[in-house]
Amino acid sequence: MGFIMYDSTSQLHIEDRALAHLKVVIATKLRRNESLTVSWTHPEGDAYGRSTIWLHPSIPLRFTFEGREPPKLNPKWIDDLMQSANSTGGTTLVDEIVQGSTTE
Repeated sequence: MGFIMYDSTSQLHIEDRALAHLKVVIATKLRRNESLTVSWTHPEGDAYGRSTIWLHPSIPLRFTFEGREPPKLNPKWIDDLMQSANSTGGTTLVDEIVQGSTTE
């Protein structure tokens, strides 16, 4: 379980594989000097509901992974996340859809 350290005070805990894919999308948007929102539903055990954060190139951001080796990335999942990042609703952390094979 990795996390995004947002604005040096807040942590968003995300499974490493999902975080690796989300990192690609966030880095792409911020590199283009584009802001975005990221939304997720709260995991079981946390308060019921959902959260959204606003990401801007000027806000400090750090990705920390539990594992040492980066996972093999799924281009379809990155594309799905990027499409949501480019929508008016912002990026929603959706589950990976694997077609025809298993992921590592």
